[in-house]
Formats: sequence, C-alpha cells, structure tokens
Amino acid sequence: MPFFIEVVLPLALPKPFTYAVNEAEYAFLQTGMRVAVPFGRNKIYTGLVLNKHQNPPQLYEAKDIHQILDDFPLVTQNQLDHWLWIANYYMCSLGEVYKSAMPGGFLLESETLITSRPDFNAQSEELSDDEYLIYEALQKQSALKIQEVVSILNKKTILPVINKLISKNAVSLQEEINEKYRPKTIRYIRMQQEFLQQDQLSELMEVLSRAQKQREAVMLYFQLQASDKQPVTVKKLTEAGATAAVIKSLIDKEIFEEYYLEEDRVQFEGSDNAGFSLSQKQQQAFDEIKTSFTQKDVTLLHGITSSGKTEIYIKLIEEYIAKGKQVLYLLPEIALTTQLVVRLTAYFGNQVAVFHSKYSNNERVETWQQVLSGSEKARVIIGARSALFLPFQNLGLIIIDEEHEQTFKQADPAPRYHARDAAIVLANSNEAKVLLGSATPGIETYYNATHGKYGYVSLNERFGNVMPPEIVLIDLKDKYKRKRMTGHFSDEMTDAIAETLYNGKQVILFQNRRGFSPWVECMTCGHVPQCPQCDVSLTYYKYKNALRCHYCGYHIANPTNCHKCHSTDLNTKGFGTEQIELELKSLFPNKNSWRMDQDTTRGKHGYEKIIDSFKNREIDILVGTQMLAKGLHFDNVGMVGILNADNMLYQPDFRAFERAYQMMVQVAGRAGRKDSRGKVFIQTYNPLHNIIRQVTDNDYDGMYKEQVYERHNFKYPPFYRLIRITLKHKDYEKLKDSALWLYNMLSQNLALPVLGPEEPGINRIRNEYIRTIMIKIPGGITLGNTKKTIEKILGSFDAVPQYRPVKVTINVDPY
Repeated sequence: MPFFIEVVLPLALPKPFTYAVNEAEYAFLQTGMRVAVPFGRNKIYTGLVLNKHQNPPQLYEAKDIHQILDDFPLVTQNQLDHWLWIANYYMCSLGEVYKSAMPGGFLLESETLITSRPDFNAQSEELSDDEYLIYEALQKQSALKIQEVVSILNKKTILPVINKLISKNAVSLQEEINEKYRPKTIRYIRMQQEFLQQDQLSELMEVLSRAQKQREAVMLYFQLQASDKQPVTVKKLTEAGATAAVIKSLIDKEIFEEYYLEEDRVQFEGSDNAGFSLSQKQQQAFDEIKTSFTQKDVTLLHGITSSGKTEIYIKLIEEYIAKGKQVLYLLPEIALTTQLVVRLTAYFGNQVAVFHSKYSNNERVETWQQVLSGSEKARVIIGARSALFLPFQNLGLIIIDEEHEQTFKQADPAPRYHARDAAIVLANSNEAKVLLGSATPGIETYYNATHGKYGYVSLNERFGNVMPPEIVLIDLKDKYKRKRMTGHFSDEMTDAIAETLYNGKQVILFQNRRGFSPWVECMTCGHVPQCPQCDVSLTYYKYKNALRCHYCGYHIANPTNCHKCHSTDLNTKGFGTEQIELELKSLFPNKNSWRMDQDTTRGKHGYEKIIDSFKNREIDILVGTQMLAKGLHFDNVGMVGILNADNMLYQPDFRAFERAYQMMVQVAGRAGRKDSRGKVFIQTYNPLHNIIRQVTDNDYDGMYKEQVYERHNFKYPPFYRLIRITLKHKDYEKLKDSALWLYNMLSQNLALPVLGPEEPGINRIRNEYIRTIMIKIPGGITLGNTKKTIEKILGSFDAVPQYRPVKVTINVDPY
C-alpha cells in the first residue's frame, strides 16, 4: 500500500504538494518535521510535513522525498494553526508564511555541484580553452560550485561551456544540500590524566626544562585552573600568554588533550542591584491590570511617557515566570531591544532570549530550539514582530510595547501581517493574556478599549512625580521674516540648546528625513535629478558627495553642473539629519554631535554603540529620525527639539494626523525623565494647527474624538476594514488596462465601496508602474465571503493571457 505526506514548500504556491514515502519513513515522520524534497527542475527545497495519508494525488505523479532532516518536529501544531490563520486572514500562501517564520538556518539551500566523470578521457576528446580550465580545476578538487566556475572563467555566461562538457560526458551535475546551522563549539584543553600524579608532574617539568615556553604554558594552565576552578579554554590560555604554536606542540607531545563543548552564542548575566519597587500609582495600575485580566484577555495600559510602564511589565513577567509560563515581549524597533535587553537581563539574568533580524542565523536557530524545548534560557523572549512565529510551549503573556507603532505592520514581502493583531490571535489559541502598552494608543485600539472589547488601565503620572515637559512653539514664518535663523535653527532653539548644554544636560533633535537634503535643484532651469528607475528625486548625501535613491539604491556622483542646461548654479533643497549634524558642528564646535538613522545603524551592533555612547554621556547632541521617537530612556536629556513639525502633518494618508500626534508626543517624552522638568521646542510654519495645539496641551482625547469623527464620515477604520490591491508592470498602458478591468470586476461583484484604480504618490519604483485599488468593508459584513469573492476575481484576472505578467499584491489592513 502506498504512503504519502503533504509538504508545504517555502514558495508562494497556492497549496501543499504530495510526496511518496516508504512504510518506515511514514511511521517515523510527524507533522512539523522538515524533509528535503525535489521540486521543479533539479531543485531541492526544505519542506515541512503538514500531514500523512494514503491517497495518491490525482493530477500528478508523487515524487519520492530525498531525506528526513529532523528527529523530532521543529514546528508545533499550534504554530501551524496560527500560520494558517495568518495565511487566510492576510490572503497569502502558507509557503510564504513558512519562509518568513523559519530562521534561514533551518531552510537548507540546494547548490548545484559539478563533478568530473571518472570514465572520461581528456586525450580522446578535444576541449576548448574554457572547457579545459574547468576540467583541469576538477582534477585538483572533487567538485566545483557554479559560483566557483564563474570566477575561474571570469565570465558570467558559463552555462554553454558546462552544457558542452556534459554532452561530451566529461562532467556531471549533482544537487547537494548544505545544512546551514552549526552549533558553536568552544575549544578546551586538559592535562593528560597520567601527568596529574605528583611524581609524574615533576618528571614532566624535567622533560620540558629545555623547552622554556612549553614549560611556562603548563604553569599557566595550572594557575588558570587554580584561580577559575573551571575547565580551561584555549582562548583563555592564549590570552594569559601562551602562543597557539606552543599549545599545538604540547598537544602533539600528548601532554595536553584538546576537546570541544557546545555553547550558546548569546548569554546574559543578572545583576545583584537590579531590584526595585513600584510607586503607589504603578502599583495601582499593576493591580488594575491583574483585575482586568480576570474578565478580558486583552488590556490596554495607557500610560503617559516616562510613567514607568517597563517596571510594571517586569513585575508582571516575574509573576508569569513563577507560574512556569513563557512570556513574549514585542517591540516595534530593534533599536529598542538593545536598551530593554540590558534592563531585563539585569533583572532576570540568562532567562531572557532575543529574536530579531539583526541576530545571525545561528543565534536565531539557537533561540528557536530553546523556546521549542521550553528551556530555562528562554523564559522571556524579547523581539521584533518576527518573534511571533517562535514555537512556544507554554505561552502565558504577550506584552506589546508602543503598540501604536506602524513598524508592527510588515510591508513586504508577504505575509503582510500586523504583529499586534496576529499576537492577539496567537494568545487566544494559547489561552494567554495580552497587554498593549502606549502613551499614544492607536485609534482602533483606544476605540476597542472604550467600547468594552479590551480592558483599559490608565497611568497619567510620570514616575517620581516629574513634571511633564514644557512645550514651546516656534513660528518659523515669523523667524525667517525677522532674519533670526541660522541654517535651520531659530535663535530661540539655538539659545535653548546652548543653555541645556551649559547646565550639563544632553539634547535630542528630531528630523524625520535622512541624508543631507531631499533633492538638488538647478537654479537656472529648475531641473531636479530624478532616479531613472523610480518616480522620485535623488537624495543628496554630503559625506559621500553622491545622490542616492531611497527606493532602489541607485546612486550617482553629485553633479557639478545641470544635466539639462549645463548651468553650474545648483542648490540643495530641504534638509535631512546629515545636514543638521553638520550645522550643529559649526554652531557648537566644542560639543560632540551624532546622528542616529538608517545610515548610521547598519551593523548588528550599530544601535547599541550609539545608544550606549549617548547613555554614557559621550554624545552631547543626538540628531535622529523616528528611531528616537520610540520608548528609549535617557536620564540626562534636558531638551528635545523638533526641527520641522509640518512635514509629518501633510502626508497623503488618512492616518497622517494621528501619526504626527503620536510622533511628536513620543519625541517630547524623551525630555526631563529623571529630576528636572524638560523642555520641548517645536519649530513649525503653522503653530495654530489643531494637531500641534493638541500636542502642546497633551490632549489625546481631543485628537481621538476629532479623528474618529472624520474616520466615521469617510469610511475608514475602526468602522470599515480596508483591503488594498496593488498592481505593478513595466508597460504603462498594459497596467492601465488591467487595473481598469480588475476595478470593474470588483465593483460589479462586491456591493461595497471600491476606490481606484489610483496612481499612488510615487507611481513608479524599480522601473515598474504602480496602480492601487482600495476595497472598504463595513464592520457588520463578514470578511471571509468578501475575501473568497476577491480571490475568485483574481483567479479570473490571472486567466486572461495579456494580464498574467502583471504583478498583483494584496494587503489586508494596509495601514
């Protein structure tokens, strides 16, 4: 009787595939194990077993699997159910969720290997120069990878050469699987047992009397063992003064013996002075949260900036760990994990694990395995949105800090999920609780909390009774008119920075745009250099003296004259963090200014270096983009400056005002967190704007009521759900026709508001034109049926031959 397994592949395929297995494999395999399977033309992928059965596929012949890769399931049934929910809700394939969820170290890569055939006779066949080079290389090593052949021949088109060699039976191709993850091993040494007796030891010293360095190495070994009372690593011995060559000689003489032990790549240590007690207001909020959890699974903690939400989280985590539960702590930015890891590991020691994309493949694999095995080292998991996909064994609590942040939403590639919403579903399936924390909650979250869907706890007093910062508005129009500007700094802002620095305090300046200036303009003809592949102007970077596109990475040297009229009168327009940093260096030459944006935090420890330097007061003024607006905690910040509030307000997005309010309040909250009252200076051309007034008065309710009224009128969340369909193609006319066809089909088949097809603000990226269609679904209508109709229409769209090349992406809850 035949045996089969259903396998999901890490590809955007609509359904799993069936593979044949023998009886022994069928008995051994379980759901959640990985198998290496052939797919397509000579490619091997890492598939995940979904289930086992004995029904052969009707439409194709089931292939045999290559090998089983696991001894036990790496993915739990609960995880698979959650992945299926994400695939269904966000309208993508299970394969895309699987690829996004698994660390790259678990997804094996198949690499084509070229091997020489033993029966081939080079004398009897005529080989060209290129063919002979490959043949000769294969005589020196057993196999070559495609990439190695490219470097040997120094040309990219190598397949014709390989094909000729295959036709002459000189070489053959084979697929090899590389297991990417390797445990980290530490090299230790120990003295051979026979030399540990006293008489043998003195004899050994006599033997080594002529080899002075080897004798010293043996003495160092005993000193280290006596002082540390633990096994001695080779690294420690070399740091103590012994050279690698001396250690090797002692191993060769069989005096030392080397051995290896596996070790975790990331380890944390606790601190003895990390204890604290909650203030009266914090204790009150803590008790209210616990009461709320008895009635509601999700609770919103609405605590103003610097009210001490993290301390409440720590006390809650402590209670759940004591019950033997796992806790997931989600943060919107990797930059935040850096500071939080320090605080939590000081308190919980090595019970904390971290999971995000700046960690290496091997480190993420280790965290995955620790969570799967319910290890003591992974009681608290801190991570960005991808940590949702971990194989939790006993999840008790999910904390989502800064829950309003848009970075919780995955933009590309699929699955385009929202971590906050997916976490609530995950908690529900694990019977866990969710705590959402924010000083400026998202409007949908606040709506759910005030309408009884979520619990609600408020914390409206700063920790230690520190006063909220004083907010000062600066009218830029008036300052420019009176010529009281130096670069992009008003006299008021410059004086305030000088005074803050004089008082020994630090300054944070916020400008939500990186680079030196957003564009360069010819003052003679008005030409602005554009990206040839995208519909955007190129951003100017002064330190590289280059123009760069932020969408596709295209870059050119900064032109010395206009590309259109050849005039040399070029000028930069607008300003970014790089320009502010340079202006600060001329305004305050004796002070250390630094910037924190995507360009300065590229490395794994990029965030840590800047945050640590600022915390240690090595940096006086920190300029940054929205990374600074998140929950970073610095005791010594006396002043925060927002250099231009207006570019946040006027965005083509229904959330623009909500986001501008959140951003400004969050940035303002970095000031005066310890003892003295901080100051916030906001430069704007429109000081009477409603949002700026609400920020000044810290009037969240006023902002919420105004925005909810508008959302209700214009059919936006939380009253309507949105599904955005994006179409992309290189041919403008073909895209226009296909978008119109799709729009007509959707509006005829859905009795719902369908808007579009619309050209977005940036209507061409990487040489592809873009059109969007927006579908609005009222609260009372079930999403499931609407999605089925959309999928059916998209199936028809794909069946039209001339529309098939058009790329279609679906984004559910796009904002």
